[in-house]
Amino acid sequence: MAAVVDPLEARLLPSGSLRIGLVVPVSGVLGLVGPCAINCAVLAAEELNAAGGVLGRPLELVLVDGGRPAREVAAEVAGLVASGTIQAVAGTHASDVRVEVVAALAGRVPFVYAPPYEGGGHAPGVYFLGETPRRQLEPAIDWLIRTRRAQRWFLLGNDYVWPRLVHAAARVRLRAAGASVVGEGLAGYGQATRWLDRVAGARPDAILLTLIGSDLVAFNRAYAAAGLGAARLCGALEEHGLLGIGGDGTGELYASMGYFRDLTTEPALDFAERYAARFGPDAPMLNAHGHGCYEAVAMLAALCGRAGSLAVPALDAVAEGATITSGRGRLTLRDRQVAHPVHLARADGLQFFLEKPFL
Repeated sequence: MAAVVDPLEARLLPSGSLRIGLVVPVSGVLGLVGPCAINCAVLAAEELNAAGGVLGRPLELVLVDGGRPAREVAAEVAGLVASGTIQAVAGTHASDVRVEVVAALAGRVPFVYAPPYEGGGHAPGVYFLGETPRRQLEPAIDWLIRTRRAQRWFLLGNDYVWPRLVHAAARVRLRAAGASVVGEGLAGYGQATRWLDRVAGARPDAILLTLIGSDLVAFNRAYAAAGLGAARLCGALEEHGLLGIGGDGTGELYASMGYFRDLTTEPALDFAERYAARFGPDAPMLNAHGHGCYEAVAMLAALCGRAGSLAVPALDAVAEGATITSGRGRLTLRDRQVAHPVHLARADGLQFFLEKPFL
């Protein structure tokens, strides 16, 4: 079994294991993704340990709450690196946290970031597994314009770097497609529902939602309760969020992700079977954000195996072509990021119906 230890315990109890700082939110607006993310990271570490570990050492995970303010998270991660407590970082969390963590690490240890992100941000020792707006959302926007005649769009997200840059990319794409933006807003955490009247008053055909976590849940619940009916395309909606919303019966709630629990590919089914065998039938539901932590730990191991080292220059030198297999299938780093099919899903009650893959 792979150990998961808290930062204080890790500082006080030295270990011969290779310790990875697992930065996932267990509090705050994204706290609902934490339990699955931890399970998936544990599954990856246990499978790697059963195969001999990494660089001849067993893996341990040091859990850092990535749901706190970005600078607070970054300061804790930097302290763990400086003290030699952790030798690498992996996780899923908001991009504002990632930006601060990357700055605090300053290339001292490798960092694999799992979720969709805004693009750019390249730095020594940083590797991205999630989709950029061009791959994640632009094909879905085009599809909704074509099939749902969605010409009038409202863009609503939380007020931090990922929504800001996703909106900028969406505005360009919408103009190129002959559609228009009839309103836009960035909400502070906990304030998303305050935008409901403004969204309704703009009479959009479709809404691009870059809200996250509990804010995405709260807005969609309020939207449905108000009887509103525009198509909603979400950049961060996953299975737990859909449960939190209470499901959807409008047929107009969409999510675009690289992974969904209901994928029927052989890699996805195999991963789901291993997850259920390890954590039982009542485990937190698989979702893209949680599954990404499996990939992040696995990719760190693959990079170390290729380099024979944890040193960032050595890892960067061999990163091109590093490959893992996850529930998405084979993922290969190209220019320190991956390009992989994205799936557009439509909420159908409490489940997702996979509408269309985009290659």
